[in-house]
Amino acid sequence: MQVNIINRCKGTKTPRKFLVKWVSAVSRALVKHKILSASQKKLLRLKPELVIVFVSSAQMKKINKQFRGKEYATDVLSFTGEGLSDEKAPSLGELVLCAPVIKRQAREHGLAFEEELGYMVLHGMLHLLGFDHELSKAEAARMFKIQDEIFEKLS
Repeated sequence: MQVNIINRCKGTKTPRKFLVKWVSAVSRALVKHKILSASQKKLLRLKPELVIVFVSSAQMKKINKQFRGKEYATDVLSFTGEGLSDEKAPSLGELVLCAPVIKRQAREHGLAFEEELGYMVLHGMLHLLGFDHELSKAEAARMFKIQDEIFEKLS
């Protein structure tokens, strides 16, 4: 998968090597997982582009308000890409990550920053593939089960 990383969060170093390896590993694990549709697997096999953007808490709060109507900085937001477009190279989409929120959550969960970051990237990738834990309790259980299975397998 082509991973493009943009850092708009001053004072935060982005673990580029980790992210490239992690996204590839997650992509391979998702293709092997029985829950994905044929079109989802096809998109991942085409090694689509994934854009990862790191932002500050203030930036994330503004983006979250604009797109979700929620006035707080969240950990990750996902914006779907073009998918399998005839005109462009395939795109999975864009993940916007708030480094300060992820750092705080890592401390709260007793994890290293990269572990929490990996969990959030996996979460965002599932959203980009069409999973949505906010639709129902059943969908939340399904999504988090897949997320936890893959995270445990890869970490």
